[in-house]
Amino acid sequence: MAEAYERVMAARAKGRPTTMRFIENIFTDFTELHGDRRFGDDKAIVAGIARLGEMPVTVIGMEKGADTKEKVSRNFGSPHPEGYRKALRLMKQAEKFHRPVVCFVDTSGAYCGISAEERGQAQAIAENLMEMMALKTPVISVLIGEGGSGGAIGLAVADEVWMLENAWYSVISPEGCASILWKDSGKMKEAAACLKLTADDLYSFGVIEQVISEHDGDFVPVYEELKEKLAKMLAKNSSLPIETLLDNRYNRFRRIGAPGEIPTP
Repeated sequence: MAEAYERVMAARAKGRPTTMRFIENIFTDFTELHGDRRFGDDKAIVAGIARLGEMPVTVIGMEKGADTKEKVSRNFGSPHPEGYRKALRLMKQAEKFHRPVVCFVDTSGAYCGISAEERGQAQAIAENLMEMMALKTPVISVLIGEGGSGGAIGLAVADEVWMLENAWYSVISPEGCASILWKDSGKMKEAAACLKLTADDLYSFGVIEQVISEHDGDFVPVYEELKEKLAKMLAKNSSLPIETLLDNRYNRFRRIGAPGEIPTP
């Protein structure tokens, strides 16, 4: 029971690498692009073009920030609608130039303030889900920390979804779940166990394809492993006919939760 919540706390730990650290250590020649061309630029979403080895790619991720000042400026990694629209703009650009897309997911959830609702938060996320399902270029999403609800899914409709071993991915946080079910946020450990939100749980259900070891907190081999695996998977998927790529992606999601069976990764 405690183990699930311990992994949640590990995903939230101070000093845990954020998206920018992964970008700096996996890719080269990263050039950040800004704005959704409708409202503004959301610093909770980092997006741009880079190279993975010799392969040009588009990289998009939620960024929480390293220190207090940066965390505030990045809204603690909770994106606004313009963040999701920026992400989608870069995905469509990647599709146009036949660049694979790599997404890094790390958010407690999309920002739920009045300003976000006024600018169409739900619609922005829904558009990402729809467009990513039919995006005519390979997409891989990696959960590197928190994967909270629709805010996470907005960057996680992909050919494959991977998780770091201490990441979590759930429709709601353990504290939120405990507050609703038991009217007591203190029962978060029980809620975390019930939610089956760990990487091992989700791998066993076929919700994700790979669990990436964190090597006891040494992230240097994590970056190397991800760099190698991403390069192989993107090269493999880039060689597929577009129709096959899209069929595989569609069928991947159709298999999850199918009645009478537990999908195998």
